[in-house]
Amino acid sequence: MSNVKWIKLSTQMFEDEKIKLIEQMPDADTILIIWVKLLSQAGKTNGNGYIYLSENIPYTDEMLATIFGRPLNTIRLALETFKAFGMIEIDDEHFISIANWEKHQNVAGLEKIREQTRKRVAKHRENQRLGSNQKDVTLPVTQGNAIELELELEEELELERDKDILSDSPNQTADLIPYSQIIDYLNEQCSTKYRSSTAKTKELIRARWKEGFRVKDFEQVIDTKRTDWINDSSMNKFLRPITLFGTKFESYLNERSAADAKNVGRNDKRNAKSTKTYADGVNF
Repeated sequence: MSNVKWIKLSTQMFEDEKIKLIEQMPDADTILIIWVKLLSQAGKTNGNGYIYLSENIPYTDEMLATIFGRPLNTIRLALETFKAFGMIEIDDEHFISIANWEKHQNVAGLEKIREQTRKRVAKHRENQRLGSNQKDVTLPVTQGNAIELELELEEELELERDKDILSDSPNQTADLIPYSQIIDYLNEQCSTKYRSSTAKTKELIRARWKEGFRVKDFEQVIDTKRTDWINDSSMNKFLRPITLFGTKFESYLNERSAADAKNVGRNDKRNAKSTKTYADGVNF
């Protein structure tokens, strides 16, 4: 999945009570810079608000100090503060995630609007190339109307965000996501104890659900990776929501388990040995 090229920051950011409290702390300016850097890093990762070096390697405090160019003690103070204020979550494997990332950034909605805008601009340019006199398709992209186009984009994005909020309402029955069923299956198959109520786990499942995947797809991914990893002491720790339901979900869905691949290979060899082709082209 490609990274996000920009992130949204509210103009009311510094009116937030948590930010006001942080501003009264030692090294307040540095801590706030670290917060913005974390948001930017989450955009680069583009993993539903998670921040990591790879899906199997979380950032350590020392790594973040190096990447952000800030003192280690200040990094640790910032992370402790953000966690205490509910701005980030750190799971048992030390993976950091931004709270409510999908709600605030609305990445899926943003990509949809960008695609619509690209199509409008492409159509306008095609009309210009053909010398069309139609002026109501898209405004020429000039400095004068660039702001208007940006406002239109933002307005459409806010409408998409409102739709997402409504679709996630407990009172909506059109898109009920069986979080418990999926996590119960994971726990049963992999002898784990993950909770379906965890916010980040729900975000991961919801993101895949919005992409059109359903329960049988989740179960297939769990089954495939369980077969591959359950007996591997270096890999079985990755039988968890962040790895299974993250950005590689579709790749996992299209994988054959290692055992299946071996069986297919054996069958192919067995069939090749047992099948003879005679001069008349008939196989026996």
